[in-house]
Amino acid sequence: MADYDYDVLFIGAGPGGYVGAIRAAQLGLKTACAESRETLGGTCLNVGCIPSKALLHGSEKFAEAAGGALARYGVKLGKVELDLAALQADKADAVKGLTGGIEYLFKKNKVEWLKGRASFVDAHTVEVAGKTVTAKEVVIATGSSVTPLPGVEVDNDKGIIVDSTGALALDRVPEHMVVIGGGVIGLELGSVWSRLGAKVTVVEFLDQLLPGMDGDIRKEAAKIFKKQGMDIKLGTKVTGAAVKGKKATLTLEPAKGGEAQTLEADCVLVAIGRRPNVEGLGIDRIGLSLNARGQIDTGHDFRTSVDGVRAIGDVIPGPMLAHKAEDEGIAVAEYIATGTGIVNHAVIPGVVYTMPEFAGVGLTEEAAKDAGLEVKIGKFPMMANSRAKTNHEPDGWVKVIADARTDRVLGAWMIASVAGTMVAQVAQAMEFGATSEDIAYTCHAHPTHSEALKEAAMAVQGKPIHI
Repeated sequence: MADYDYDVLFIGAGPGGYVGAIRAAQLGLKTACAESRETLGGTCLNVGCIPSKALLHGSEKFAEAAGGALARYGVKLGKVELDLAALQADKADAVKGLTGGIEYLFKKNKVEWLKGRASFVDAHTVEVAGKTVTAKEVVIATGSSVTPLPGVEVDNDKGIIVDSTGALALDRVPEHMVVIGGGVIGLELGSVWSRLGAKVTVVEFLDQLLPGMDGDIRKEAAKIFKKQGMDIKLGTKVTGAAVKGKKATLTLEPAKGGEAQTLEADCVLVAIGRRPNVEGLGIDRIGLSLNARGQIDTGHDFRTSVDGVRAIGDVIPGPMLAHKAEDEGIAVAEYIATGTGIVNHAVIPGVVYTMPEFAGVGLTEEAAKDAGLEVKIGKFPMMANSRAKTNHEPDGWVKVIADARTDRVLGAWMIASVAGTMVAQVAQAMEFGATSEDIAYTCHAHPTHSEALKEAAMAVQGKPIHI
């Protein structure tokens, strides 16, 4: 048997790679993780999930104070001013604490951090920063990066046309921000700068926001964001951008064809999606090819077509979500160490962390019907939920989709201030094969937002209490 430097080497220290490396080490494997950033955690912790949530939370606090929402609770304030530098410093502090925490966990679990960009020499040999190392198993966990938009060139240093990384680091509140893309990233960051005082226009190619979510959520989303002051342009494509001085002028056209128009902004956020990071890996040297979407296809155990090479996270098919990558990181480590690993790809929740939040898990109503399933639907409005009503959070509802024959829960979709937390209950229920009746007859604490889920489950049977 050949001797290797490591039992397993993860390329990339994002949520998939660092979690997988820690789990592999816990299982007794000699483990290394190659990462070229100066800090661990990948896009998510450095310029993605974590800093965006810090800005979302901070902007919500500012909006509550500046918009007078606190006054109804008897909290009287004088003139409210934004200290953007302080908000950005708070974001940086959150990032520093969490990325440093991963470095501590690597040391604790004896995971070796190979600092530098990695590329394949052969299937078991990887070059990192000029040094060659070998591993019995190599796991590609390189994540994804922003998809470019032809004709719209991003330059984060100038701060006029930016991607998500640039939008997180702005040193001023734009007068007018145009967000190209009505998906999760665009709406989250657009809502941050809208709350901080920018006029925000969202331009989406499709006829509804939030592709991939349940149809009822997509219909409701535009109404909610318009009510919050955003200008939503659906069915519209951006064909070009010109920067002059500190302004950008975009050229827009109807998605289905028609007369062009222009739109001026002092900040443009390009957020049309993400693509797998595979450039520079040297996958051609090991004979590894990509599918039509530029992804690496794998089997159930994350094996690629090349023996000894596996892949997880954003570089393989499926939703580009940090928690999916984390679960796959744990599973691939367990496959390598024990031959068995588990990820239920049918039960991966998705959340949009705006206010209110949008969340869902399982099948949309449309997907269930397209699959030929007969469904029963239960829906309950948040305005009838006592906690939401007390908190002045009337927007939204909970929708439970169940199989009409078996009552098994197929999916659930919700809009609520804490929808991202509420959806976890449904995910766990689905993992155990729960019926809507199981949820309906589970006692929920009162008063909580989660009671809306209980009532929606009761509504599947046509018997909610509070509507």
